[in-house]
Amino acid sequence: MIDIEPLASGSSGNAYKITDGHTLLLLEAGISYKEIQLGFHFHMSQVAGCLVTHEHGDHSKAIKDVIRKGAINVYASQGTFTKLGIAGHHVKPVRSREQFQLGTWTILPFDVEHDVSEPLGYLLADQDGDKLLFATDTYYIKYRFPRLTHIMIECNYALDILDQNILDGRIPQVMRKRLLRSHFSLSNVKDFLKANDLSQVREIWLLHLSNNNSDAARFRREIAELTGKPVYIA
Repeated sequence: MIDIEPLASGSSGNAYKITDGHTLLLLEAGISYKEIQLGFHFHMSQVAGCLVTHEHGDHSKAIKDVIRKGAINVYASQGTFTKLGIAGHHVKPVRSREQFQLGTWTILPFDVEHDVSEPLGYLLADQDGDKLLFATDTYYIKYRFPRLTHIMIECNYALDILDQNILDGRIPQVMRKRLLRSHFSLSNVKDFLKANDLSQVREIWLLHLSNNNSDAARFRREIAELTGKPVYIA
């Protein structure tokens, strides 16, 4: 049974603790290593690995400490490791659409769309047949995923909130173009969910909400109404 515990989510840092009851993983390392340790109750030796989506600091801040202090293997694309200037025994480059095993998890990386070098999302399957989709910092996902049971997906902004903020002078106009080509909007999340079979989904987690351009209560309500599934805000 998959259990998800957000440690941090948003532009200030991202990190998530997940387990299938057998293998404990860290998704992202975008907060301090001390904060990660606190989230794992200082049982870092139990962490089988860390998956990182891309090189931006709010996702990769603690990678070097995870490797050096925690002696934990970190999995990301070679493009991400190259940008971060990281190499060594605990650095494990993975490639889009090339499946690998990590403890009791079977993990399939897939390419996403973000303004960085070789960003990835991850599909994780446990031995009971449950499937977790993890996708953040992307404005589009071209793949469809059958028989998902858990979804962790970015829902960064709503276009109407963003445009109102620009109109009111709270957000510079130049930010609009970048957000449209780098982050998942509420509308895109809805389109993605409608395009996938949600019949077995047990929970949906909305990640990485913008501090200024989102509305957590609205996002949760609209996704719950659309899907009929329990929706949580990380």
